[in-house]
Amino acid sequence: MAALATAFLALAPAAQAETPSSAVEVSTSTVLPGQTFTISQTIHNDRDFTVTFAKGAIYGTPTAIVDVVDVVSCTNTTAVGCFQAGSSYRAAFGDLEAGGTKTTVWTLRVKDTAAPGSFTLQHQFVGDNYAFDTLDGPVITVGNPSNIADVKVSLAATGHGGLSARIDYTLTVTNTGPSAASGIRVVATYPSGLSFGGATGCARVGSTRTLNCDVASLASGTSATAKFSANGGLLALGSYTATAQLAASSPADPNSANNSASKTCSALTGLIVTC
Repeated sequence: MAALATAFLALAPAAQAETPSSAVEVSTSTVLPGQTFTISQTIHNDRDFTVTFAKGAIYGTPTAIVDVVDVVSCTNTTAVGCFQAGSSYRAAFGDLEAGGTKTTVWTLRVKDTAAPGSFTLQHQFVGDNYAFDTLDGPVITVGNPSNIADVKVSLAATGHGGLSARIDYTLTVTNTGPSAASGIRVVATYPSGLSFGGATGCARVGSTRTLNCDVASLASGTSATAKFSANGGLLALGSYTATAQLAASSPADPNSANNSASKTCSALTGLIVTC
């Protein structure tokens, strides 16, 4: 019997996590005055009754979110739309039935007068007849414009067919400012199935397919390039994707959306390589 009980416990399915009453995802956790960013908020009604005039609410602590950002828009709402209620912003969905789920994407603009510092984003599902718990989301930091450098990574490639088919990659690192950036490292990886063909401005890590591409410093508005190659030979065939990812830079980078890049090339045998 003990063995059967043990077997039964082993076969019992793991408990599934409950769907939270409110969940948020932010496009970036470091922002600057004047910058626009988004928050995706999903509310879920796990009660056995309809919540009337259901709304997604967002707050900030210890700094009120209404003192930091203005609402540009919110999606998927009723005609009421999104509005300020005290120290919160709210997106109106209308009545939400038992088991129902609604999602809005907030587009927010950081006030030009927002002071540097951090606040915890809080969020809640609230209705006229019922209010769920207020939940803590991520910490959002308003950066100092004089101590921020947005580093952008891009990757281009050129294919060369023939008996010694290869792909030449050009990595471009751009500092969009506003401050100068230093200690920049981009980690590039060339595709599996190809062999290392050399590099300028990048150093291969041992015998791996990874390269460290370092830039000592970049003034605001300037760029630097590095190059590396991968050989395919006559038997190269299929799709090959190289990647590049910002690994380090100083001061803080407020925009992670442009910190990586990839490039895919295709080989129809080594005689024809297109990118």
